[in-house]
Amino acid sequence: MAEPSYLSVTAHAYDAVAVQYADLARDELVQLPLDRAVLAAFAEYARGPVAELGCGPGRVTAHLRDLGLDAFGIDLSPVMIDLAREEHPDLRFEVGSMDALELGDGELGGIVSWYSVIHTPPEELPPYFAEFRRVLAPGGCLLLGFFEAEGGPVTVFDHAVAPAYRWPIDELAGLAYEAGFAEIGRMSREPREGERFRRGHLLMHRVSEGTEVAM
Repeated sequence: MAEPSYLSVTAHAYDAVAVQYADLARDELVQLPLDRAVLAAFAEYARGPVAELGCGPGRVTAHLRDLGLDAFGIDLSPVMIDLAREEHPDLRFEVGSMDALELGDGELGGIVSWYSVIHTPPEELPPYFAEFRRVLAPGGCLLLGFFEAEGGPVTVFDHAVAPAYRWPIDELAGLAYEAGFAEIGRMSREPREGERFRRGHLLMHRVSEGTEVAM
């Protein structure tokens, strides 16, 4: 089966800007106390190995390690993975796609998707959540970071690297619910100087088969 065109576009776009992106993002979390807080909450809930999917140059993966987690990263961009390995030689990084993970069923205790599903067309997103559920153990945690639609519908916008989508937080939570995730909590952050959109964060856990999920 041919690779979906949006995956090729996204991978090539991030390959092209990888060095610049890594330089700009390297110390970003230092300036974002609310973002660090939601990552810390994820670390409190997660049990077992955790994967950052769409890890880029690995800064969030390294932060998760610093929070005491057994963390590794996966990204579609080979250049990003090379940079991550160079920057964090003590951590594991692999090239891969979030919708076809080379991981066993129930292998993970947690997944962080930090502004990585944003490039996935809305109609393609349910299989991603199904794959997240497959590789998470029952009770395993999923943390999503994304751009909020701020009262509007799902909207495509001109992201600096590749086309991306802003999501109504309730609609994205609903997709996760349909895939078998229950919400633990959410956090919205207003844009700081230089940012255009409100940032959304959803913290969820995978429910066991046959368990009714409450919205």
